[in-house]
Amino acid sequence: MAIGLVATLVGGSLAGSARAAQSDAAFAPPAPTASATSTPTPATTPTTSPTPSVAFTDEAPVDPASVTEPERRPEVAVADSSVTDRTALALLATIPVKGKAPKTGYDRTGDFGTAWLDVDRNGCDTRNDILARDLHDIVRSGPCRVLTGSFTEPYTGKAVHFLRGNDTSALVQIDHVVALSNAWQTGAQKLSEAQRISLANDPLNLLAADGRANMQKGDGDAATWLPAAKSFRCAYVARQVSVKATYGLWVAPAEHDAIARVLSSCPKQPALTSAFAPAVVAPAPAPAPAPAPAPAPKPAPAPAPAPAPAPAPAPAPAPAPKTVHPGSFCAPSGATGVTTKGTAMVCGTTANSPDRARWHKQ
Repeated sequence: MAIGLVATLVGGSLAGSARAAQSDAAFAPPAPTASATSTPTPATTPTTSPTPSVAFTDEAPVDPASVTEPERRPEVAVADSSVTDRTALALLATIPVKGKAPKTGYDRTGDFGTAWLDVDRNGCDTRNDILARDLHDIVRSGPCRVLTGSFTEPYTGKAVHFLRGNDTSALVQIDHVVALSNAWQTGAQKLSEAQRISLANDPLNLLAADGRANMQKGDGDAATWLPAAKSFRCAYVARQVSVKATYGLWVAPAEHDAIARVLSSCPKQPALTSAFAPAVVAPAPAPAPAPAPAPAPKPAPAPAPAPAPAPAPAPAPAPAPKTVHPGSFCAPSGATGVTTKGTAMVCGTTANSPDRARWHKQ
């Protein structure tokens, strides 16, 4: 019986693609049936516990029949990704705490755009992007539409199989971790249209979730609803804090206290960063200081004046002329002398003494 039901669901999904576009969810086990017996017995009705019906809602709508891109690129409220680069507890301390604004005027489509726009411009709607991100062993129809897949559902901790079909798609929904109506009451009214569309389609704010758990959550915040799987609560509220910080939203007092209580058990739980947040721009390096001018060379000292040459020694006085006697023989020829009276004399031959030199007047 179960095999026949699954085959019917899959066949219905594949054969009627137009109808399959209306839904997107997990396999629902067949209802129990009574066994026939040979002995008539009184008819009885099986007793079953009431199960909330599961359907798509404004908060978690079905994927669209066609893919549409928004007019503008994604925008967030924070300047860059450095804002969420800290623990969730530290980030919570930066978020304003005040009461919720009235829900007056809230319109899911009018305020946050048509559901599941292709904000990242990859050719696929956001719902199928998140199914492909969170599920494993997926089977697609075409490049985008997820037909089947499995995952450990975060809110319940249970293993869930997703099967696209009219009666099964809503069993796996895409939850806005910060519900859009909650965002509207905590600051989204002041966001631009592009920022609200980004908030509605930001993967940071989206998780594939059990349809019943998501419907129980509704638009509640952490003060009114937390996942049944306690092991996921730290990650859940850290994601809520990250979304509210990224889009400049505030938290209500009870919501703040509920988040703080959860994070007190995991103070190192990191915040998360939106892929839509601008990257941190590294500051341009400061220009290198201009090199100091080279010091002017010191003038070379003037060379010391060369010392004046020592005066040449005075020539030795000429020796006093030799005193000679006129007529006396002398040598060598040409020598000079003076008489005792100072008469200059020269040694040489004369007519009177041609053979031998004698002193005679010059």
